[in-house]
This record gives sequence, C-alpha cells and structure tokens, in this order.
Amino acid sequence: MNQLSLGSAGAQVQLLQLALRRAGFDPGALDGAFGPRTAAALRAFQRANGLAADGIAGARTHAALRPWYTGYAVRVVRPGDSFYRLARQWGSTIRAIETANPGVIPTALQPGQRLVIPLGFPVTPTEIDWCAALVSFCCEGLAARYPFITRGSIGQSVLGAPVELLRMGTGPFRVLWNAAHHANEWLTTPLLLRYAEALAAARALDESIGGQSARELLEGATLALIPCVNPDGMDLVTGALTAGPAYAAARRIAAAFPGIPFPEGWKANILGTDLNLQYPARWERAREIKYSQGFTRPAPRDYVGSEPLSAPESAALYRYTLSFSPALTLSYHTQGEVIYWKYLDYEPEGSRTRADRFAAASGYAVEETPYASGFAGYKDWYIQEFNRPGYTIEAGLGTNPLPLTEFQEIYGENLGILTESLVPFA
Repeated sequence: MNQLSLGSAGAQVQLLQLALRRAGFDPGALDGAFGPRTAAALRAFQRANGLAADGIAGARTHAALRPWYTGYAVRVVRPGDSFYRLARQWGSTIRAIETANPGVIPTALQPGQRLVIPLGFPVTPTEIDWCAALVSFCCEGLAARYPFITRGSIGQSVLGAPVELLRMGTGPFRVLWNAAHHANEWLTTPLLLRYAEALAAARALDESIGGQSARELLEGATLALIPCVNPDGMDLVTGALTAGPAYAAARRIAAAFPGIPFPEGWKANILGTDLNLQYPARWERAREIKYSQGFTRPAPRDYVGSEPLSAPESAALYRYTLSFSPALTLSYHTQGEVIYWKYLDYEPEGSRTRADRFAAASGYAVEETPYASGFAGYKDWYIQEFNRPGYTIEAGLGTNPLPLTEFQEIYGENLGILTESLVPFA
C-alpha cells in the first residue's frame, strides 16, 4: 500500500476507507477521495491503536489496519480465552474460528498459542474499485480463513506485483480459472474471488453451492485460480497508480492513441502489451491483423508485443498452465454475455456440450470467436496445446470498465457456469 494522505485518490483510498469502516471508524462515502472526513476517521483509528494521530496512512498505520484489509486477525491466546469469548470480541463465530484453526482443541487452549480469528465480514469486497494490493490481501485472507486453500504466485508483473494463485480441492479433475488479462476488465477479479469464498464457506459448513455439494465438488476437482493476470494494469485503470516513471510512460503511450480514453480504455499491461495477444497460437497472424489496425507499437490495447510470451504476466500463466495441465479452463473477460468455446477447427471432445450447459445456466450465447480476435489468446493456445475444453467467458454488458452496480447481476449469471466447470466429465 502506498502512503496515503489528504488529497490522495483512487482505489487504494477506497480500500483504506473500507478498512476504517470495517474497524468502526466512519470515513463517509467509499468514494476514493481522501478528504477531511477520511482524515478524521483515520486520526481516530490511530489514536485508538496507539499510533501518532497525523492523519497519514503510512507503513505503521497500514500494518495496524491489516486485519481489516485481510479479514482476519492473529491472536496469541491469553489466560481465560475461549472460542466463545474470542468470537464475541472480534465479531466472529465459533464455527469460523474452528475452521481457521484445524487441530486446535477449543477446550484445551494454551497461553501463547496462536489462533487465526476470522472477522465478521466477507473477505472479498464488491463495493469498491480493485487494486493489486487488494487482490493480495484477499488471497491472504481466504487462505487464512480456510486452511484447505493454498496460496502462492505464478510469477510477477512488470512492476513486481505477484500474479496471485489460489488452489483448493483434492480431486483428479483439474480446472484452471483466470481473470483480468485486460486491465479495464478488472470486475472479473472480484467475480472469481467472491465465488471462491462462497465455495470455501460452503465446504466448511458442508453446504451446497449452485445446486451442488461443495464437499463433493472439491473432492472431485482441484481448482487453480489466478484472479488477476494484469495487476499493474488494474492499478492504472482504478487510480492506484497515478505517479512515477511507469505511470508517465503509460501516459506517453496513451497520448499516441487519442481515440482511446485514458486510463479507463487501457487493456494492456503497464508496458503497453495486450496480455491476451501473447500466446503461441498463430501469434504472427494476430500481429498481421493488429498491425493492419494501427497497433504497431506499445498501445493501451491490441499491441501483440515484440514476440510471443514477451510479457512476464502472460509467460507466467503459460508456464503454470503447462505444469498444472488442467482438464478445463475458464478465462474471464467483460463484456458481451458470450461464451467462446473453440479455436479454428479444434473442437475438443465434450466442449460444445459443456458450453451449452454454461449457456443454459447463465443465459449467455454460445458463439465462435470473431476472426479478427481469434488468434494468440490464452483460450486459443490452451485448446491448441491440450485439445481440451477451454472457454472465454465475456461477462456482463456495457462499456468497460463495467460499473460495480452490475456486480450482483453478473455474479448471479455466472454462478452456474463456475459451479458446472468443477463437475468432472461424465
């Protein structure tokens, strides 16, 4: 997290405001504008936590706010502690504490023992714009609350942000989901993380999700989730990145393409390479098409890069996919309410049948990728490489970036797709 103070703006300020509200200090609207009310709430939080009340969110303040960024606290057991008392103190539940601390006997707590305490709100927020820091906080929080989730990374972005990975499930049917190849399609990140949180919660409570037993889903499948392929681009679009050499370079790139609004029209990584035109599936043909459209150099969108896999983010997903060898992949984009299911003449066995099931569950159309967009994408390469079902899901309708007001509707439309994707082939 950056240092934030009066006059700061953007997605990180929204995250700060959300954390203050979660902690019981009202910053006013979650509008991303660090004004006097946010400063007053921050000073009150700082006083309550023994910090200098300077109204500046620096490293020590961010550290104190970490439980409200991640959704969990770490408690060192004291004499008299019990799961019941800790649940009341932290706004949690006994069941949530038990889930987060497998193997701990509630009736035999020992002073000095460390416990994870889930806090009384969902880890994945859907009321604020997203940033790379929030992606990492959510992945950390989900893995802490649900120890059957493993957190890692598949690599780093240009600016060094982790390309986060979550894994859960123990079954032989391997499924890989990815989101936010394109910066201004960042709404797909909370879409997948909110579902992952709901799936984990249902598994912990032995409940169903999307009409399926969560326990049975995760015993039959292993899910690998890459929630944000393009963290730097996300930060640029949502205002978490507004200064420094990388931002200045992006502005210079954008200035050569005045017809693309900046930053909201930005799809590429921070260096101006479109990450979903980076895969070795007739990349040269994609280059011919995009060059003919004027994208011959780094651009806010549609520049294919100097060669396949020249962008570290795409290269990381390529390598991880080869090592994980999924039986099915979903790549989430916005917008169009369309399911793309094939690449050229490749029609992997069972892929159209499952696409039709996705369509029935969501109301989305099943279509073939338009020719001008039909090369060098992740889905294209995956189908070519493995000859297994791979899908691009274009969620929602409108102009990217889609507004948060559409999130709940989009989530409802995709609940069935995500659940169905975890069901092994018959």
